[in-house]
Amino acid sequence: MRTPRWTPAALVLIATVAQLLVATFARDLPQFAGKAFGARLVFYPLLMLFVPVVWFVVHRRRRDAPWAGLTLVMTPFLVDVTGNTLDLYDTVVWWDDLLHFTNWCLLTLGLGLVLGVARVRPRWARAVATIGGGALLALLWEIGEWWTFIRHGTELATAYEDTLGDMVLGTAGSTVALAVLVLLARRAPTAREAHLAP
Repeated sequence: MRTPRWTPAALVLIATVAQLLVATFARDLPQFAGKAFGARLVFYPLLMLFVPVVWFVVHRRRRDAPWAGLTLVMTPFLVDVTGNTLDLYDTVVWWDDLLHFTNWCLLTLGLGLVLGVARVRPRWARAVATIGGGALLALLWEIGEWWTFIRHGTELATAYEDTLGDMVLGTAGSTVALAVLVLLARRAPTAREAHLAP
């Protein structure tokens, strides 16, 4: 029996929500303190499901769903929460920087696959859509972080420099995602080649 193509996305969602529940109700643990996990428990699942729901509302078909892209869009939320669960943000100095780069690469690559950015013409529009979209999402993320826990928290003194660095890393991750999308588009067979294939 074949595993449904949506299984990885479902597992990512379940693993994220399970950790969010632990973090929300175990606030006495130091890795969860002051990081707005009550808000994350509400917003992370909503953000994870936003792109899949919009895709299904627009396309109204399940067989053609770009599950690889949808799973990639959801994965950064799991990685973020897992980093908190394992206390990596407070114990590994470079973890936050790595995550901003990697998660934006995953997020932008996933959105690129879902939206078919590799087929966008001219090429400069593809770059604007991918890198510009990633930079915009990085900005919105930083605004969300500031609103939920930085403005009244202990990180306010270093927030300016950290925010700038995070936005640069997110944009760099989106640039790598563009390169991957271009490579995937070159490797994909053309419609004619697919038709002639045995």
